[in-house]
Amino acid sequence: MKQYVIFGIENEKFGIEIEKVNSIEKPLEIFKVPNTPDFFEGLINLRDKVYPVVNMRRRFHLPYNGLDNDTKIIITNVGNITAGFIVDMVSEIIRLEDSQIEQTPPALQSESRQYLNGIAKTSSGIILLIDPLKILSKDELEFTSAKIANIELDEAAATKQ
Repeated sequence: MKQYVIFGIENEKFGIEIEKVNSIEKPLEIFKVPNTPDFFEGLINLRDKVYPVVNMRRRFHLPYNGLDNDTKIIITNVGNITAGFIVDMVSEIIRLEDSQIEQTPPALQSESRQYLNGIAKTSSGIILLIDPLKILSKDELEFTSAKIANIELDEAAATKQ
């Protein structure tokens, strides 16, 4: 049995293992970074640490309507970096038995299929289980790490002056 943070994007329910979630935040000021993919929203400064932020709507090629009172940023571990995922809303934390989880069906014709670890069947419907490591490719992770490193170097140089 594992616990999952359940969140919504568009009309779909998604889940991410709670052990991969560091925190759930209200939207913060996002600093845009030039020459980045459209789903890379920018960087946030949270408790004196810089994190890249991925807009999950854009990642799934869905229209983006901006932030509202329900919007949350899920801070999660993605490989060797920590990143934020902007989602429409976070609804609950649930426990799922292994028997409730199945592999992602091959017939699922959804842009989000490639980002999934499986699906969960619950009394309230289907939950698509996200694998944070699949949200960003290896190249995207390296690019993001390099951007953060450059910003941290710029901040260190500015502090010395």
